[in-house]
Amino acid sequence: MSDSAVRVRYGPSPTGEPHIGNIRTALFDWLLARRHGGQFIVRIEDTDQARRVEGAEEGILEALRWLGLDWDEGPDIGGPHAPYRQSERLPLYREAAERLVAAGKAYRCFCSPDRLDAVRKAQQQQKLAPGYDRHCRNLTPEQVDAAAADGPGVVRFAMPREGTTVVEDALRGAVEFRNELLDDHVLLKRDGFPTYHLASVVDDREMRISHVIRGEEWLPSAPRHVAQYEALGWAPPIWVHVPIIRGADKGKLSKRHGATSVRAYAEQGFLPEALLNFMALLGWSKDESTTIMSRAEMVEAFSIEGLGLASAMFDLERLSEMNARYIRALSPANFLERGRPWLEAAVGREVDLGRLLPLAPSIQERVKLLPELVDYADFFYAEGALEYSNEELMGRGYRGKPWAALEALEAALRLLRGLEGWDAAGLEAGLRGLAEERGEKPGALFTPVRVAVTGKRIAPPLFETLEVLGREATVGRLNAAAERLARPDD
Repeated sequence: MSDSAVRVRYGPSPTGEPHIGNIRTALFDWLLARRHGGQFIVRIEDTDQARRVEGAEEGILEALRWLGLDWDEGPDIGGPHAPYRQSERLPLYREAAERLVAAGKAYRCFCSPDRLDAVRKAQQQQKLAPGYDRHCRNLTPEQVDAAAADGPGVVRFAMPREGTTVVEDALRGAVEFRNELLDDHVLLKRDGFPTYHLASVVDDREMRISHVIRGEEWLPSAPRHVAQYEALGWAPPIWVHVPIIRGADKGKLSKRHGATSVRAYAEQGFLPEALLNFMALLGWSKDESTTIMSRAEMVEAFSIEGLGLASAMFDLERLSEMNARYIRALSPANFLERGRPWLEAAVGREVDLGRLLPLAPSIQERVKLLPELVDYADFFYAEGALEYSNEELMGRGYRGKPWAALEALEAALRLLRGLEGWDAAGLEAGLRGLAEERGEKPGALFTPVRVAVTGKRIAPPLFETLEVLGREATVGRLNAAAERLARPDD
């Protein structure tokens, strides 16, 4: 394979948000192109105008940008084979269809939707394979002209009736299909727009696509495409039909397995590099043991030979664990910056992240998703009273004994007010010494202090938290907790 000859395309339909399945295909395309110094092309396949969703194209491009999958030609940047929206390439498809009709490889069909529905129902009743019955395949020129007076009809491809069509697949080898089982599919619809079968073949030829990587659900359509290439006298690309992604229950991947749009993963706080790494392993592997790879490492290692034939299993928990590993690998400053949008949304204003830097490494060890930063940091920016109950303040150590918890807090207040320095080591030594002096377990004393200053039972390490929070805020929150313990819960 010549490196310079590698040209691949990602052809999404603007009918909604891009999901894991089709974005994984884009990733494989991108990796192959970058591995061989070729071109990765984005082509918007918008011939189904009825299903087009406003803003979907922008969402698709934004998902690719978020993942770092840059493209060499596309609808936004142009290229030598522009335009890159199929709705703007209609003359090319009509020309190809007319060429096939003139050569006797395709024909015009004028069957009404009602007739086609009746044929389909009759086939179902007779338990026959569904498909067009070739009613218009042998119309005379005069019959075609007469029928065309009522409308253009559609153009159908005339599939051979005998023999086999062979699809040479890079993963599966030669796959044979009996022509007698393939019906005459539509190439050009009544509205003048092509079907996927015609548009993809024409565009892949015009754009010099070398490899077509797509899901195995397209394999049954592949003989139709091979037959069209033969009828037009064109050499087909290299076909690569990758297995579909399945859920843990081996069912077809869906939202019930946790799979959703790329935008939703971004909103949930997954890192793009983690999602990219995870998707690459859904059907491809570098070797038997490597699971964490940078973008550059994936490019260097990627090959079609590394793709497997077994269906990849989507595991949301595995993705979350991988995301946690990537979060832990970030620098503390980068981690905080990535989590900033969620923290500021929770606090309701811009925040100074600098004060959190000392705590960032310990928080990174505890979270799997970026929004979880809020649970460990929002209280630093709280204005006014924190929300918690007396029961939470007492914890297990003082359960049912609010007076004992109050005594402990007042003792802690006296200690902290008079502490000479204000650093984690000194705070720990002072509070542990206080617990020993009172004959209590440290955990019993630490719980009301932790809840009082954070509003949470689970928070970053207590002494580092107190250091970052500062003496004034710490004393103020402990005072508020003591006042709360002095009265019953509302």
